Amino acid sequence: MKNYFFILFLLIGFKGFAQETKVSSAILSNNETAEFPGGDSAFSKEFLKMIHGYIDLNKYAVNGLFTFVFDVNAEGKIENLNVLPKVKNSELFIEDMDFAIKKVKKKWRPAMHDGKPVISKKVIKINFTSDHFDDGD
Repeated sequence: MKNYFFILFLLIGFKGFAQETKVSSAILSNNETAEFPGGDSAFSKEFLKMIHGYIDLNKYAVNGLFTFVFDVNAEGKIENLNVLPKVKNSELFIEDMDFAIKKVKKKWRPAMHDGKPVISKKVIKINFTSDHFDDGD
């Protein structure tokens, strides 16, 4: 008898979870995306200016295309930066990129849902080239 109640409990729990997932999907589809004044290319240009102004890229092996994934909060500020692919000294590289990204003076227009600003994820790709190469340690 206990086994039947346990199985019934599990079935009800899974059904409730599945319904919650559908609601989340509906919410995400109604959002307006976050936007930087001038678009993504304007942000990339401004961000690269800050990187070259404040960061010594020779400390890192940064050649090729890098993906910057971050959140734009309800106030239009950047949070939770992640950089892919990982490089030698990734933690320091991400800290330096986080510093440079916060030096960009203009704020993002946050994503909107039902007329209210919400947190959203943004993905920007930037191509780096430098004379410094990873030795493959």
